[in-house]
Amino acid sequence: MAAIAALGLAPPGAAAYDALHRQLVAKLADGDYSRRGADTCLRCHDGTSGFPVFAIFETVHGHPAIDGSPFRQGGVSAPPAGLQCEACHGPAGEHGRQVMAEGEPREPMVAFGGRGSAAPGLQNALCLECHRNYGRARWTGSAHEEAGLACASCHRIHAAEDPVRTAAAQNAVCADCHRNVATDALKRSAHPIRESRLICRDCHDPHGGIGAALTLRPGLNESCFACHAEKRGPFLWEHAPVAEDCSICHLPHGSNQPALLVRRPPQLCQGCHSSVGHRSLPQLAEFLPPGPASAFLLGKACLNCHAEVHGSNHPSGNWLRR
Repeated sequence: MAAIAALGLAPPGAAAYDALHRQLVAKLADGDYSRRGADTCLRCHDGTSGFPVFAIFETVHGHPAIDGSPFRQGGVSAPPAGLQCEACHGPAGEHGRQVMAEGEPREPMVAFGGRGSAAPGLQNALCLECHRNYGRARWTGSAHEEAGLACASCHRIHAAEDPVRTAAAQNAVCADCHRNVATDALKRSAHPIRESRLICRDCHDPHGGIGAALTLRPGLNESCFACHAEKRGPFLWEHAPVAEDCSICHLPHGSNQPALLVRRPPQLCQGCHSSVGHRSLPQLAEFLPPGPASAFLLGKACLNCHAEVHGSNHPSGNWLRR
């Protein structure tokens, strides 16, 4: 297999892989595939075993009529077709022996995910034998690849429905690692992440994004404008931080302030704008605006007057008031 060969079939240094991993790489190089294929595997891995596999026949991986499926029968197919279980788990070799001496360990197979017997690089190379396409062109060197994640860390192949590929469950899968995001989504003001009306894949590409934080689009603002197009501009009168970076004022996943703001106005505005001498500041009683309190203390603070905070196209909107 090309992807496996790219890893180097000679046993790598002991500092990177243990003896078990080296044994699995050697098995893949030998290619001692079983004649009976899945019939050998299903003899033990039935619905009562600790590693049940029958649900794979409800997926494209186990469908005999789908081109490229490991269970594909006949027709023009990708190289793994016809190898069935061994297309992913490697040659069975002596793993399927029925009679074992007492205490004799069974020859290992490539196991994926949390109970994986191979390093993530080898696991992923096996997946990429079929799934190496444009959508995964940026996987190498991505944050998830550098963190040592395997495809099976997120995907469930032996499940009738892969949770990470459904809108209702994808966010929960991502939250297993990204607990800080899941926490932000519980805050007073948040994107509809909890309700799965917005899923992680709407903004991020887990296989390697072109922007920071694996974003689908090159910049943070471009990601925001995909939904908030009315904030894009260009405006006759621009608000500099809006044009520069939405996260100067907003937290993308959730905040305890309204509108996902970093801080509540007027403190947020005062991070850039000096309030010295502004008419809304509480001063002597005769300088206060009409009413029981200063406009500076009202709920919307600066936005009482400067309502078009994202920019204005009005000829008299240089103060973002209209």
